[in-house]
Amino acid sequence: MDTRITEATKAMAGAKDATELSPEGILQLGLGFWASKTLLSAAELGLFTELAAGPLDGETLRQRLGLHERGARDFFDALVTLRMLERDGGVYRNTAATERYLDRNKSTYVGGMLAGAGRRLYANWGLLTEALRTGKPQNGTADGEDLFEMLFSDPEKVEMFAKAMSGGSLQAAEALARRFPWANYDTFIDIGTAEGRLPVEVGRLHSHLSGGGFDLPPMRPVFEAYVERHALADRLSFYSGDFLAGPLPSAEVLVMGHILHDWNLEVKRELLAKAWSALPKGRRARRLRPDHR
Repeated sequence: MDTRITEATKAMAGAKDATELSPEGILQLGLGFWASKTLLSAAELGLFTELAAGPLDGETLRQRLGLHERGARDFFDALVTLRMLERDGGVYRNTAATERYLDRNKSTYVGGMLAGAGRRLYANWGLLTEALRTGKPQNGTADGEDLFEMLFSDPEKVEMFAKAMSGGSLQAAEALARRFPWANYDTFIDIGTAEGRLPVEVGRLHSHLSGGGFDLPPMRPVFEAYVERHALADRLSFYSGDFLAGPLPSAEVLVMGHILHDWNLEVKRELLAKAWSALPKGRRARRLRPDHR
């Protein structure tokens, strides 16, 4: 057989000689938890919040965080390699992104999601093989126990869950606050609001709006404290209830974030039907102005 034809056929098929293959992509994916846990530990330690006050040399940063000498420098340098920190000589500083999103004192903080991942999700995902073999949940609940009942069983878990939801919602909340035609409406309610990140972002940019968030009763103090910190308690209220057991509160705009993915198709349809029923009748068929279509 003409070897030129063989090689041309292989090239057309996208085939590669064994000498051109590399395990690099496989190993990077398989060991990706190294990088992930490095970031989760940094967030848990409050490293980025510490550096938000100003750059620090490695020894000062180590002492501020209470770290052992053995691994501190490698830990900081790993974060530089991962582009979570910048280093000039022996002095470390936040990147623009970690300065904005991982300083606990900023309203743009998303580290609550990382804290939840570090405390719960990291360990849960370590049990994926067991979950695949048995079909049983590996999220810390006992057989037949409701996840939300477990999470909402004490105030500390409620607050951790709320901050995690806020961390995962910031980008979507900011986009909705800027891009949705809120000028056409006067009232809105965020269903499954948790801490209230979305109502606060929307209310902050649109002073004519009133509404709030709907969630299970244990979330009330967390929501009200968050709204109060942003001086929006006069326009944003907490609506208590269980969207699986009763109707939804009425408003011109209802928002569901990180909800529908939790349930099967039947429950999804039920929730959407409840949302439709909760809309004021005069608003159900209302179309947006042409410039907002």
